[in-house]
Amino acid sequence: MLTMMQRRARTYDPHETGRMRELEGLPLASFKLRAAAFVVDFLLCLAMSMVILIPGALLGQRLDLLPKNVTLKFDFEHWYSLIGLVVYFGLSTYWGNGRTLGKRLMGIRIVSLVHERMTLWHSFERALGYGASFLEGGFGFLQYFIHPNRRTVHDRIAETIVVQDRKPRNERQPDPVV
Repeated sequence: MLTMMQRRARTYDPHETGRMRELEGLPLASFKLRAAAFVVDFLLCLAMSMVILIPGALLGQRLDLLPKNVTLKFDFEHWYSLIGLVVYFGLSTYWGNGRTLGKRLMGIRIVSLVHERMTLWHSFERALGYGASFLEGGFGFLQYFIHPNRRTVHDRIAETIVVQDRKPRNERQPDPVV
């Protein structure tokens, strides 16, 4: 007869293993492609921030909402720069289902280990995880070379992997001859 404690005890439910088995064998993205995609996305985020911040600051000064001597800079010391990065990376990852513009250009994508589609929460969680990867001199990014599945800190935080989204040239179908 089971004791009261044994009946109430929860057991481990390996709910993620089915999804992980579905992803087995997918080719992982290289560090060069991931870094290039990040740089493209970062520069896009910088450009978009300037397009929004500069006119916003000028409008704010004209409407006397901001002092005339306010200068806006894109750096990691001002809160609006960090929020811009998180919003850009979070929303572009969510709307593109793991493909930001940089990742799309490089032929890679982020895939959730838990869900079929990237959720809004996973996307923002991963975007915030970039901060954790930057800590301690960027060691979180270098963990790509240590982890067997090439996962960085932000990948592990959000339970994601980054895979190649295009077939290698030798596996593509040849163009039909007309």
